[in-house]
Amino acid sequence: MRGLRARMRSFDPGIQLLMVNQFGINLGFYMLMPYLADHLAHGLGLAAWAVGLVLGVRNLSQQGMFWLGGTLADRIGHKPMILAGCALRTGAFALLAFAGSLPALIVASAATGLAGALFNPAVRACIAEGAGERRVEAFATFNVFYQAGILLGPLAGLALLTLDFRVVCAASATVFGVLAVVQARALPARRPAPDPERAGGWRGVAGDWRTILGNRPFILFSAAMAGSYLLAFQTYLALPLQARTVLGDGNGAAMGMVFAVSALVAVAGQLRLTDWARKRLDPARAIALGLAVMGAAFLPLLPGPHQGAGRLTAALGLVGLVVCAALLATGSALLYPFEMDTLVRLSGERLVATYYGAYSTVAGIAVAAGNLAVGALFDLAARAHLPWLPWAALSVLGMACAGALTGLHRTGHLRLAPAGSPAGEPAAA
Repeated sequence: MRGLRARMRSFDPGIQLLMVNQFGINLGFYMLMPYLADHLAHGLGLAAWAVGLVLGVRNLSQQGMFWLGGTLADRIGHKPMILAGCALRTGAFALLAFAGSLPALIVASAATGLAGALFNPAVRACIAEGAGERRVEAFATFNVFYQAGILLGPLAGLALLTLDFRVVCAASATVFGVLAVVQARALPARRPAPDPERAGGWRGVAGDWRTILGNRPFILFSAAMAGSYLLAFQTYLALPLQARTVLGDGNGAAMGMVFAVSALVAVAGQLRLTDWARKRLDPARAIALGLAVMGAAFLPLLPGPHQGAGRLTAALGLVGLVVCAALLATGSALLYPFEMDTLVRLSGERLVATYYGAYSTVAGIAVAAGNLAVGALFDLAARAHLPWLPWAALSVLGMACAGALTGLHRTGHLRLAPAGSPAGEPAAA
């Protein structure tokens, strides 16, 4: 903890505030979201398709609008978008407390997702700009606060849920309201630097996006990394399915353990992993190693124990789930700071928020499409009695992503602009 405090204080106050802000964002979000589906289904009595619709709208509005949030941050400024996102989520969570009809729930869910699309690219671009050449360190420290919010949010929500779901909503809305007020007063306002080469209005926005779509190294990097987001998301899809198969009605406690282990590994190991990688690996190798570890995370689940196979097998299945979650968190923590730094370097340190937004949109599309494929694999595995099939496919995906990134690096297709270089002058990695 002392090392984290010292590392945090080595950055300027604006970055420190954004780190605390991210902890608050995740605390407020994960205080409510893990319990929303149960509230919709049992508290409000919605049909399963309606629950899926409400949750799907939130995901679509966030992932599909990241590009817009990033573009607006580069045009208007980072601070206005961060404040707008926090304020919007305050209202959305307050609406969730009282919404009882499907249209109202859809509006609240869409607003919740859009809020994330507004502030996420702006926060990351603001950290990248303020940290300068210390971006890797900054994003490593940032991720500790990010994961700490994920760890404590569900626990706080569970405690408040003993009172009422509306209390949870009110507490979450209060967290975001406080964040908005604090950042309005304390976050430095930096207007985007004037760029005579950029046109104004929608013509300028279209020009920015043509620049990004024409950045071949960025497109290749995004494609190679998209699989990592699908792998990380399996904590919410494949692992719960496996927990249900292995443990039946005891899956809830098992997944609580899985989420806790995942967050604890990231919180406790992030700074050590980043320091180790910086001393021994270049950024491309650090990212590739992280991808390989994420792919290997699914190997312990290859035996695929069946429900009712005995207590010992169920215990081994639980151990496999925990090991998988720990390795996923380790791989993600290893690659994350270098991934964020690489995006800035690929952008030539220009239109950084727009690049982050575009990258997140690609990742969201990959997760949406990939989850359909993972679900189909589980159905096929059940019909064909091949319980190892989904885990083998996910492992291969992680190794393929690592191989793709290594290939791009070695062949010179992944071209990075060195820190501080003028935009548009990339150098070979």
